[in-house]
Amino acid sequence: MTNLSAGLLMCRQRNGESEILLVHPGGPFWRKKDLGAWTFPRGTVESGEEPLQTAQREFQEETGLIPVPPFIGLGGIRQKSGKRVLAWAFQGDCDPSQIKSNTFELEWPPKSGRHQTFPEIDRADFFRIDQAAQKLFPAEVPFVERLQAIGW
Repeated sequence: MTNLSAGLLMCRQRNGESEILLVHPGGPFWRKKDLGAWTFPRGTVESGEEPLQTAQREFQEETGLIPVPPFIGLGGIRQKSGKRVLAWAFQGDCDPSQIKSNTFELEWPPKSGRHQTFPEIDRADFFRIDQAAQKLFPAEVPFVERLQAIGW
């Protein structure tokens, strides 16, 4: 199932506007990237795991928050790499500055023999729908469009 990923989009209403929680990937490659570099908490569906179960687990691992149902299916997209991504939306709120992400280890700098630990998510923030469409990886923009179509 390594070609299948699943995640959750946390949505809230602020001042009459819909906002979506997006996360910025951690690590040196993403450090200076912004537009088109954000995503939502998601990860690989493991063998024997249901995609919605994966989405909930990944959201908790990457944010430190426990997502609360109901979850609204947003369908899937296919990335250029061939990986399929499934997503669900739910209503929630949090202080993005309090997000606590899991970490990963990477040889950095490359071929240095030194391994460093980086947060999987280095920051998070809520964005209005129009802002979210600019911040997201381009392949994930259809999820924002689907949220708009269902009235979020």
